[in-house]
Amino acid sequence: MSQHTSASAGLPANVVVFERGWLSSNNILFVGIDETAIVDTGYVTHADQTLALVDSTLGVRPLDRILNTHLHSDHCGGNAALQQQYPFVQTSIPPGEAALVESWDEQGLSFLATGQSCPRFRFTGLLQPGTEHMLGDRPWQVHAAPGHDPHSIILFDAASRTLISADALWESGFGIAFPELAGEPSFGEMAATFDLIEALKPKQVIPGHGAVFDDVGKALSIARRCLDGLQRDPVKHARHAIKVLMKFKLLEVQSITTEDWATWLRSTPYLEVIRLRFFEDVELDQLTNDILGELLAGGSAALAGLVLRNL
Repeated sequence: MSQHTSASAGLPANVVVFERGWLSSNNILFVGIDETAIVDTGYVTHADQTLALVDSTLGVRPLDRILNTHLHSDHCGGNAALQQQYPFVQTSIPPGEAALVESWDEQGLSFLATGQSCPRFRFTGLLQPGTEHMLGDRPWQVHAAPGHDPHSIILFDAASRTLISADALWESGFGIAFPELAGEPSFGEMAATFDLIEALKPKQVIPGHGAVFDDVGKALSIARRCLDGLQRDPVKHARHAIKVLMKFKLLEVQSITTEDWATWLRSTPYLEVIRLRFFEDVELDQLTNDILGELLAGGSAALAGLVLRNL
């Protein structure tokens, strides 16, 4: 985990970026004169670290606001812990899934479908595209950014031309186009989001994952080439999505019995949805075993400590 301050990364004053590793999104902390805020809160298993990072910066000051760019578990999994730690914190989410959060419909939200976890949290406001929110004493624009998630938003400070891009754009890519995998076309929305980002002309980008970067033109060029490749080969995109979901779970549990692993695979609806759409002629066990072999053969340092064990 690395930390970027406004001084070290050319960011607006009062901004601290906590660059997180696998499982958690980056956290962007704003320390204004009258109000503090955090954008995205990481995954639930890293909640203690999120609390410690916030506390290390705020000290005796409370956290006043939580904002989520979208409601994937790695971006909102720390909400509940922060709400418990700071009882008066206000929480704003994109409007698209507000009813699902209010009723805590885990089927409608992505948590059960992806086999991930997110403790229940409350919200008090919405991040409506076309509005502005004061963060770190500056107005940040809210823009809709569908593609990776149909309800995602991005935040833009026009004065410093700083963009919080969530998973719409990383330095070397972007997040999986999840709607596309379920038969809801979203590659076109992703391309439109790239066009929006280009039109905003940001000088620096705080991505949902990875380091802050300033060569936005290069990042957009890489993203458009990647998107073009996925549109030509959607099966490759689908296989990559299964691999990411499996890797996420393995890194979360670290050690798991083969029986529990098989149970997780069978009980994670998204895996079967993807299989039926793209790999109908292959059984789920065979497909996931092949992909697991690829993961382990890849020698990923992140998976080095992983243990799959028999009963």
